[in-house]
Amino acid sequence: MAQEASAGARARGGAREDSWGSVAPEAARRLLVAAVDAFAERGFHATTTRDIAGRAGMSPAALYIHFRTKEELLFQISRVGHERSVRLLTEAAAGPGSHADRLGAAVRTFVRWHAEHHTTARVVQYELSALGEEHYAEIVGLRRRSEDVMRALLADGAAAGEFDVADARGTALAVLSLCVDVARWFTPGGRRTPDEIGAFYADLALRMVGVRG
Repeated sequence: MAQEASAGARARGGAREDSWGSVAPEAARRLLVAAVDAFAERGFHATTTRDIAGRAGMSPAALYIHFRTKEELLFQISRVGHERSVRLLTEAAAGPGSHADRLGAAVRTFVRWHAEHHTTARVVQYELSALGEEHYAEIVGLRRRSEDVMRALLADGAAAGEFDVADARGTALAVLSLCVDVARWFTPGGRRTPDEIGAFYADLALRMVGVRG
């Protein structure tokens, strides 16, 4: 199973996926990693359970020991990714410093994760419509938690006089949309590293709310 990348690999934009360490047994982890790759490459609907099992080095029948359906695999990927998003934003928003410091940290961390783990993030963010009704509702609830964290941070910063924000909810959605879109276009080895992109987007977000460096 992929482990946390070294600092050198991360600097080059080559961090390996580390989101599945808590998933057991190992066969289930292998299937999740294989599903991420397949969904990102082919899309949910064009991917078959045979594709996923083959990438994991397993038989199609073995997949059903761990996951009832292909949709359940997508749900587990989406759940882990969105829980990670909530945690990253919550920790940054509760961190030290001014509201501007915390907004910068939240955006920088969120963007960096979407760049470092762009394959997983693309599946997490752009395959939502393939989820069943119950699973979709659960994931939407997690997305709203992320939005609420960002909205509260912006509203508190505006109340403290640090931000010029007339619509905290709309601005929160705009900031998060910018962050999420990094997963769509990021390519390892490009002109900017994940850290550099995170810093650039943090500066953009601060400018959006009226903070000048």
